[in-house]
Amino acid sequence: MIKITAGIYKNKKLETIDNFVRPTSALKREAFFSIIQSYTLKNEFNFSNKKILIDLFAGIGTIGLEALSRGYEKVIFIENNYEVIKILKKNCKYLCREDKYEIIEQDVFDLKTKSIFKNVSVIYIDPPYLKYSINKILLILQDQISKNTIIAVESSKNDNFTVPKKLNQINTKIYGKTKICFFILS
Repeated sequence: MIKITAGIYKNKKLETIDNFVRPTSALKREAFFSIIQSYTLKNEFNFSNKKILIDLFAGIGTIGLEALSRGYEKVIFIENNYEVIKILKKNCKYLCREDKYEIIEQDVFDLKTKSIFKNVSVIYIDPPYLKYSINKILLILQDQISKNTIIAVESSKNDNFTVPKKLNQINTKIYGKTKICFFILS
């Protein structure tokens, strides 16, 4: 059972699916949002309004819905698995108003518009481990994001992807078999 850990939807349960997804644990979600908040405060990023998160490989929406619960203005979910999208839609409709989220039902590499990445505060990338090229995703994003966008990548700790030259790695945390790396534009 997955529950929202903080904010206005705290302790609300999310519907899940046994196949296809690996929801981000409560520990990793708490750490992720703590790192984002700490970094933005230390570096005086203006995240006080219009916080927008893109949840790539959104799954059932755990990270994005947690963001909405914690006060983000909007979340854009990107997911391409039809069975998972059905659960994602149920979770979104259960927790929040329709103007708070958008669901894009496409593969990351087939996105028709790259403009969705402009004016985004945070991009969370959690692909199926070792099945998508994180290098390729980061190469695409580095030319699409704004200066203060923070990118977080959840991956297997054994995935040694290359960081593109335009990105600067600002933090890495390891949790068991998983690592979360944080990047901004150099």
